[in-house]
Amino acid sequence: MEINNLKKELNELKRYIFLELLKIVGRVFIVVKYHEDVKIGRRGFLPEEKEKGIVLVFNQRMNFIWHEWGIEAKLVFGSAIEHCIIPVEHIIGIYSPEANTQFICLAESIIEEEKKKEDKEDKREKIYSDKTEKVVKVDFRKKKF
Repeated sequence: MEINNLKKELNELKRYIFLELLKIVGRVFIVVKYHEDVKIGRRGFLPEEKEKGIVLVFNQRMNFIWHEWGIEAKLVFGSAIEHCIIPVEHIIGIYSPEANTQFICLAESIIEEEKKKEDKEDKREKIYSDKTEKVVKVDFRKKKF
């Protein structure tokens, strides 16, 4: 399966699981890994969360939007309301204690590794093709005069 297609399918699966669990039990937890694209308002990620990720809780009464690219929501941390932007590829876990159910997706790191591998192979092919274009062919057989 093509990397971009796999990524798209997994992101749709995350969305489906999130929305179904929310519909069934009314509350869903997500685990979000640290990335500069993830915005947790002015609060940001705490040092421990940068290492281990952050767990965010969503319920049916909350006002959030799941866009094609991820979740946009206003979440409460203590007494502060923070505007959050969570790209779906940085959601690594979705779970519900009530349903005793969890979905873990660590494929993003595998997808990134595959992409790096493909990029490396592309560079090798380009270098090889550049070198072969510069090769001069010499015929060392004896010529008869």
